[in-house]
Amino acid sequence: MSPISAPDGSSSPARPANSPAGGSAVSPDGGPPRPRPEADRSEPHASGPDPSEPHASEPDPSGPDPSGPDPSGPDIPEQSTRDLAAQFEDEKPGRALSGPAGLLLTTAALAIGALALWQVFRPLSQGSKYYLIIFLAGVLPLVFLAYPADLRLPARLRARRPPASTRPTVTDWVLVVLAVAACLYPVLPIRIGSGGGGYNAFLDRQGLLAPTDLVLGTVLLLLLLEACRRTTGWILPAVCLLFLGYGYYGGLLPQSWPVAHAGLDFSQLVDAFYNSDSGFYGTPLDVAASYIVLFTIYGAVLELSGAGRFFVELSAAAFRRSRTAAGRTAVASGFLLGTVSGSGAATTVSIGAVTWPLLRRAGYPPERAGGMLAAAGVGAILSPPTLGAAAFIIAEYLGVSYLQVLGWATVPTVLYYLGILLAVEIDARRSGVRPVVIDVGSPWRLLARFGYHFASLIAIIVFLALGVSATRAVVFAIVLTVALSFLAPRNGRAPRNGRAPRNEDRAHRLTPGRLVTALVSGVRGVLAVTAVCAAAGIITATTTKTGLGPQAAALLIGGAQAVTSDPTLVLVLTALLAAVALTLLGLAVPVTASFVIGWVIVGPALLDLGVTAPAAAMFVFYFAVLSEVSPPTALAAVAAAAVTGGRLVPTMWQTLRYALPAYLTPIAFVITPAGLGLLGIGGVQRIAFAAAVTALSVAVLAVAAGGWLPGVGPAGAPERVLGALAGVTLLWLEPVPVTVGAALAAVAAAGVFVRRGSAGRSSSGSPANPVEEQL
Repeated sequence: MSPISAPDGSSSPARPANSPAGGSAVSPDGGPPRPRPEADRSEPHASGPDPSEPHASEPDPSGPDPSGPDPSGPDIPEQSTRDLAAQFEDEKPGRALSGPAGLLLTTAALAIGALALWQVFRPLSQGSKYYLIIFLAGVLPLVFLAYPADLRLPARLRARRPPASTRPTVTDWVLVVLAVAACLYPVLPIRIGSGGGGYNAFLDRQGLLAPTDLVLGTVLLLLLLEACRRTTGWILPAVCLLFLGYGYYGGLLPQSWPVAHAGLDFSQLVDAFYNSDSGFYGTPLDVAASYIVLFTIYGAVLELSGAGRFFVELSAAAFRRSRTAAGRTAVASGFLLGTVSGSGAATTVSIGAVTWPLLRRAGYPPERAGGMLAAAGVGAILSPPTLGAAAFIIAEYLGVSYLQVLGWATVPTVLYYLGILLAVEIDARRSGVRPVVIDVGSPWRLLARFGYHFASLIAIIVFLALGVSATRAVVFAIVLTVALSFLAPRNGRAPRNGRAPRNEDRAHRLTPGRLVTALVSGVRGVLAVTAVCAAAGIITATTTKTGLGPQAAALLIGGAQAVTSDPTLVLVLTALLAAVALTLLGLAVPVTASFVIGWVIVGPALLDLGVTAPAAAMFVFYFAVLSEVSPPTALAAVAAAAVTGGRLVPTMWQTLRYALPAYLTPIAFVITPAGLGLLGIGGVQRIAFAAAVTALSVAVLAVAAGGWLPGVGPAGAPERVLGALAGVTLLWLEPVPVTVGAALAAVAAAGVFVRRGSAGRSSSGSPANPVEEQL
């Protein structure tokens, strides 16, 4: 892993470049992550030397902590971190291509990246759908080159299979050719039987497909399902087939059933997928081709400029002298890296590789540290200015600017990290965490030398505020990052731990060769999400054709009305049922697909009950994201456990405890009009009231979950139950519930004070806790 240069010449590992949509990291040469030996995957950091950066030491005169090895060992290779991150992304790791296949992928990726950049300023005259057809024709074949079939073979054949083939097979090349043919067919000016004839002729046949259209549309359908299987596993293709089966066989359902419809024949379904604006070339693919690919390129450029390493180093420097320096550094690193990465699992691995040695020396058990890392990493998908891919889909679905979506996400993001920081402080008091001194320089010196890395992030917000489109804003940010990369100061200090000094300006200058690497990395990172977004057209088109959205909404509302007829309670129950459904859905499919499915199924139910579109969309978005920390899958928690070597299930539950406020806060978006204040809607007074009350709710819930009131002492079971009730009640942002919740919180706090006094009197006159434990 490449080191981060500190003011004193020390170093820290870097974050891999990841796509906002959760794209897999890529190797420095533009290829995919190289597979790690199986023996190296179970507990990559549970034993052996720690990374040497940032250097940590304890002020304890008795010597270093015996619980962990000395952190002066060799660096963990950067590629190992990237490989580990790729294992826990929404998509699977791919091949490391070389030779002709690698050259083809690099050339095609450069062409796709150049087309995406060109489209921002000189859109193709044939329209956006024409561009999407060309974009998919370039990306889909690369999926079959970059991602192996990875099918389980019978035991008698498994021994004959090469253990780690990096070359595409004959089948892969056949699928590449079929993908090019099926994708380019709509625009080829060649007559093929009664079909073909060019783009306009293809559009004119909408609703009346020729046999050739039907055949190639079916081929593209199967290719997209296979691409999703290769990149994300079996579940998303199975969900798509379930919707396809519903569209075809739904007419056989009893017409008295709420979800029954008239039925569609196969040609109607293929027409909806292949030749309509709601199918393969619908909004999800438009978002991938217009926004996500540019932001992945931006993330790769920012990473190669050294920004990721600077963010981690700045986090360590900011808290280097605090009692909870290790925990605060992990949380702050997750937030800062989250501003440029929309990937929860990759951010978890990146911050874990740096901060886990510090957390271990501070005395954190592996499971608790893993929970903290996973919760902080998932915040990457929630943190402006680079949210997950679903945020761009929100902007397109609602017809609003991306800046508005960023505004909606700002207060909830602050509240999310507030809850994690409070949990860190509580854990430090409750668990007796030891102080750890992080041997880095002043944060002000770091900002003076490397603070220019914030410039492009700020520039995106400024451009958006000036009315510049999100696509142009990110291109301008890329250009700014490239220019500023030549400002990196030289590191002429003496070597540390035997390492030779490096010239930081040479290491991070974005020369033409490094720009090519960033461009290829960005396009490579969008391959999987493009397959997911195109396949999502199966879901959206089927829902549109059959009317499933309103039918499912009526079914969901009817279930709530069967329990109560009170409109307010019906809304609450519907929101709770929707939250459960979205969480379960997110366990099975990637965040982007989870949002698309949730929006077409759950969104109409919330809208029918009077919830505003922004609140409904952000509700669905947050629960789609939180699937990454939800047991029993919890990709971010699995990644954290791999870093710390902790037990998997306890790590998941610790993650859930850290992220608990995030599960409850979205409920406030929809159950009361005042909840719109959390999205920055409704004026200063509403926003301030909603933010203050919800912050109190988050704090009370953190105390209830952690069992400790900072500055006072431990909370017993009665106080924790009262605190949990108070926190939930406060989320109902109306005067009476807020008053009741505040009173319950006060009673719980008073109970902790009484418990502390009783413990003090029973301890023979000595305080139950040292003074330093209460600060």
